[in-house]
Formats: sequence, C-alpha cells, structure tokens
Amino acid sequence: MDRIERKILEIIEQNKEAVMHMGRDIYEHAEMGFREYRTAGQIGQALEDLGISCQKGLAVTGIKGYLKPVKEQECTIAVIGEMDALPISDHTYTNPETGAAHACGHNAQIAALYGAAMALCDPEVKESLGGNVAFMAVPSEEFVDTEFKKQLMDQNIIQYAGGKSELIRIGAFDDISIAVGHHILPEAEGFVLANGSTNGFVNKITYFHGKAAHAAGAPEKGRDALNAAMLAIHAIDMQRETFRDEDSVRIHSFLPRAGEAMNIIAEHTCIESSVRAKNIKAIREAAEKYDRSMRAGAIGLGCNAEIITLPGYLPTVPLKDPSLMSQVLVDLSEEEQRAGRNYPVEYRNADFHEAGSTDFGEVSSILPLYQFRTGGYKGELHNTNISVEDEQLAYVEPAKIFALTVYRMLKDHAAEAKKIVEAFEPVMTKQQYFDYMQEMSKTERI
Repeated sequence: MDRIERKILEIIEQNKEAVMHMGRDIYEHAEMGFREYRTAGQIGQALEDLGISCQKGLAVTGIKGYLKPVKEQECTIAVIGEMDALPISDHTYTNPETGAAHACGHNAQIAALYGAAMALCDPEVKESLGGNVAFMAVPSEEFVDTEFKKQLMDQNIIQYAGGKSELIRIGAFDDISIAVGHHILPEAEGFVLANGSTNGFVNKITYFHGKAAHAAGAPEKGRDALNAAMLAIHAIDMQRETFRDEDSVRIHSFLPRAGEAMNIIAEHTCIESSVRAKNIKAIREAAEKYDRSMRAGAIGLGCNAEIITLPGYLPTVPLKDPSLMSQVLVDLSEEEQRAGRNYPVEYRNADFHEAGSTDFGEVSSILPLYQFRTGGYKGELHNTNISVEDEQLAYVEPAKIFALTVYRMLKDHAAEAKKIVEAFEPVMTKQQYFDYMQEMSKTERI
C-alpha cells in the first residue's frame, strides 16, 4: 500500500468509534422504505459536518453529497449506502415507533459510507483524487410494504418502488461513472468479492372481489374470494414443474387480506407476490403464468379480480473484470493480518448466482458496479435472530474498502476509472430501462 492508502486506513481507525456509533444509532432506529426520515437526517448532517454539501429529499428521502465541486465530463464514483429496514416486529432491536428492524444490515452500509467520507475528506487524500465522489444514502431497497408504495405511486410521489430505480428515473445517477456497493453476509468470516448474479423480479398485487354471505346458513348466496385466491395459488403450484432449472424461477406470496370472519364468505381478499427469475425473458414468461393462475382462480369461483403488476428489479449483471476490487480485499486482509485481525477473502465470481434480488441490478445494467460483502453479523438475513457480532468487521472494515476502492480508481488522474468506463458494455440504455419498467407496470381487470 502507498502512503495515501495508509493514511486512509489510519484516519478510519482513528475515527472508528464515531463510525461504530453511526452503525449502532441507525440499527436502533430502523425505518421502512421511503420513510427513512430520521436515518436520512443523521447521515445527511454527518456528511455536512464533514463539509460535504448534500442534496436532500431525492426519491423522497435520499441523500447525495459530492466530495468536490461538480465538473462536467469528470469521473465520479458513487459510494452507496442503503437506509431502509424490514417489517419485523419481534426483533430485539425493532423500532417500536415504526415496527421495523435492520435484519438485512443496511445500517452497516450507512456507517461504512460515513467512515469512507471521513477519510476521503482529508485534504491530502482529496487532492490525490483525479475525479469526484458522490456519497449516496438511498431509500427503499427492500421491496416490502407494497400497498404503501402503491399509494405513493398513485399520488405521483414516486413512479418506481425501488429506491435506486427511482433515483435512476429522476436523473440522480446521470453523472455517475462507476458505483460501489456493500452488503453484510453473516456467514462470512472476513471479506467477500460479490461479483455474482442475482434474480430480477416483478411484484404482483391481486385483489379478488366476491360476494359475502353467511358461511353456514346461506353459502350458496356467496362467491368466496378466499377460495378464489387459494385456487389461484394452487394453479401456480401446478405450473412449477414448467419452470426451467437454469432460470432460477421463484414465485412466493402471502395474503395480507383473507376475509373478515370464519362465518362470513370472504368478499374481498388480496395476494401479494414476487415473481423472480435469472433473466428478463424468464421473468416475462413466469409472470404470464402467474397472471393465468390469477384469472383461473377468479373465473373458477365467479369472482372479479384486479391483477396489478409493479415493476421490480433487474437481474444483477457481473463485471467482466472485478480485479480492482479483488486486490483491495486481498491487500486489506493482509494489512489487517499484521494488526492481529484475521479477515480472509472469499470470491463469488460470475458463475455464482443468488435467487434473491436487489435494486443494484438496475445500477449494474447501466453502469459498472463493484460490490463486496463483509461478515461481522451472526444469525440469518431477514430473520429475528440476526445481530451484530463484530463491529470492527461490520462497520469499520467496509469503510476502509469503500475508501481504498475509490482511491485506486481515481488516483493518477483517474486512470483506472477511465479504463473501467471505457471497457463497460451496458445491458440497456436508460431509455430502454424506462421502456421495460413501463411494460411491467399495468393493471388487468377480470
């Protein structure tokens, strides 16, 4: 490591209590997507205290702050941290005011973003960068609370339910050359290169409208919307063998509304579902099979229905050459080994696929995206048993990785960043992305 890199590590180590405090504070005050007002306030104020002027209220709650004054045609690296949490009511650190808990570890991203900003704001470090840095605290990565998000759409507050999707729509990524993202991985002992693929998805909200009647005294006078929903779900199950294994199709649902009482034929029910797959063609095909199943349930029980399709996220596209990030992880692992910390490096390369989804998929389709993961947690993601185990690994080391990655991209007049941008081949243009999202935004009435 060169002198500037060692200075970056020293600054973060010297300020690690502040980084950890940020991680704890966000952890204990979890907020749901597009409602992260306190979280945005905390990280926004922290960045401004470092002298970073921030744009606020982007995509409702998002923050974007530049390290330097903006210049056109300049390489700009986005350091991205997600702000939202999950609706888990019985986690030890569930926020009683919101019913949310950071069971996906997004608080660690915000802490790491803050720590990286501390180092990169140092005058000597900043001067060594031949480009700019945008610190982006982004809302609503978790695609949950869909009825609330649909309300925001109906009010024209947002058009897309994912935070990064909405930020792309409003142009917040237009001046970004390369993006860098982080996520926790509880089973990791150290650092992980995250250059695999993920599923994309669309979300479905289906409302069935039947006719209420006394369930025992006059069931023949009713039309059971609950049975319509159950038949529709069964129809999906009957088609699962038609999904190709290599497409990694997943369809999973729950019923937020399933009738009023056991002795009343259900008049109104609702199914919320995610339809996921590894590529856009498979998403389209699985979504059509889903819609057929919903129609079958409604028609079979004589009910009316509305099938609302909400555009979700694109599959994540691996980089062809993630070697810059790989080398950062290896070098930092060796450096920490000398300090008595054992953080081995694992590799998830292009042949590694995860069936889950993230709106980093949108970013990876239009920009070069570098991602890494770190341990420091125990338990399972999206579970009540997840908790922070090692704050150094969870909060402090990701800050170092962010800052070192940015430095290596932008040093020497941004030589590496320029190579990365020149070699990148986008999956789609921004307009093609908008066209796809429009295609996946529709309502069918039966």
